[in-house]
Amino acid sequence: MVVMEPIDLPIPAFGPDGVLVPVGKLAVHRQGLRHPAVSVFVLRGAEILIQQRAAGKYHTPGLWANTCCTHPLWGEAAADCAVRRLSQELGISGLDLRHVGQVEYRADVPGVREPLIEHEVVEVFVGEAGWPLDLELDPDEVQAVRWISLDALRAEIAATPEAFTPWLRIYLESHAAMIFQSSEIAGSV
Repeated sequence: MVVMEPIDLPIPAFGPDGVLVPVGKLAVHRQGLRHPAVSVFVLRGAEILIQQRAAGKYHTPGLWANTCCTHPLWGEAAADCAVRRLSQELGISGLDLRHVGQVEYRADVPGVREPLIEHEVVEVFVGEAGWPLDLELDPDEVQAVRWISLDALRAEIAATPEAFTPWLRIYLESHAAMIFQSSEIAGSV
């Protein structure tokens, strides 16, 4: 059984002097503090595995996002964090993840009780999945997953942007070439 991370769990955030300090996760998002994050895109041929965030999440509940995204724990390396959360959220293990770059963004996100702000410095990882990919979803984190082509995903986002997390929209609009540079999807970028 996976234990859900509490929203007051300390995560690294950049202080005014640029040095990382531990701050409660909810406080980071209330104050819009700049903080490290990890995003993973799992690909299978020309498709991307996306997840619908669980309805009980404290921000962006029920919205579609990339395969996995999270905050590293204090002292945790980004690559280790990516592997940990893929396993915890989706039951995915054994994928060879490639670090493809870093993205920084700031976006308002809908919270359950109040609007929140994500200001993330994101280490982005990509992994190629085999056929089939066995999944075991943590219902506290993920309510659904699906495979989708980049073109179809862009069309859905254009038609219903409110159904997708702000960061996924930002990634596809501004960073798709970096994320999908060495995959079958590269031709769609």
